[in-house]
Amino acid sequence: MKLHALTKTFVALAAGVVALAVQANPAVIYDMGGKFDGSFNQAAYEGIQRWMKETGKKSMEFEVSNESQREQAIRRMAERGASPIIGIGFSQASSIEKVAKEFPKLKFAIVDMVVDLPNVQSVVFKEQEGSYLVGVMAAKASKTGKAGFVGGMDIPLIRRFECGYVQGFKAVAPSGEVFGNMTGTTGAAWNDPARGGELAKAQFARGADVVFAAAGGTGIGVYQAAKDSGKLAIGVDSNQNHLQPGTMLTSMVKRVDVAVYNIAKNHNPGVTVLGLKEGGVDYAVDKHNAALVTPGMKEAVEKAKADIISGKIKVIDYMANNACK
Repeated sequence: MKLHALTKTFVALAAGVVALAVQANPAVIYDMGGKFDGSFNQAAYEGIQRWMKETGKKSMEFEVSNESQREQAIRRMAERGASPIIGIGFSQASSIEKVAKEFPKLKFAIVDMVVDLPNVQSVVFKEQEGSYLVGVMAAKASKTGKAGFVGGMDIPLIRRFECGYVQGFKAVAPSGEVFGNMTGTTGAAWNDPARGGELAKAQFARGADVVFAAAGGTGIGVYQAAKDSGKLAIGVDSNQNHLQPGTMLTSMVKRVDVAVYNIAKNHNPGVTVLGLKEGGVDYAVDKHNAALVTPGMKEAVEKAKADIISGKIKVIDYMANNACK
């Protein structure tokens, strides 16, 4: 009897483990700026929302408000059995790596950085390709031959955006000029609209009439400054054309939403690279900016897009060269 009871107990425990595995839900750890930053994090939010709507399942989430919370949040999700656990943003790489080693049977993912572990999927983008396209459009729209770039945290990834943008602009306007400024060197640089507005206004004062912001929530201040100054702005990550209709020339769309959706749907360990060819980056035209995009602009951008995909145009990757030239 005792042996029979013990056997039943083991069977019950095994069934519980199987049920837990079947019911495991994904978890998303949003980084600084929050899931409604209107940019990078929000794109991730939209991706997991799409997955939940299609599957009828739930997910867990946490919004990081200071750097010390990243590892704690990821470990807490792992202890609760979440899988895959998706870290949004390069800053979460070290925490994902540490916790993924502690929980080798769970699935993890990182967006915007590479973590080389057998249970981690890393998704990175060719931001330079999408930025090249909006650089072409900026040059076509500019009346002064001068444009601006406002980055968030001064890191190689954001330099990659700037480098691609400058290449696209100079391809159309070789004698043109692009002013570049970074907001800061800490995570706070992603959520400082006031500083973003100041930097944009300074660039406008120097003659820029189009500014591209790759700065998370800080970009909101850039777009407002463009609106107030009667200039043009370019959004990033999510389609931000709707934020200031009539002033937003376009947005460099980075399909973080697609990345998160695909990870939740079918986790694939290893490195996934998304560029123009894979539909991972692009530029946005919709009802909010259609009046600003002339046929000539669109033709030039579409040609550049086709040439990048075919390999005719090779966009320099700042992160591969540690320089833009």
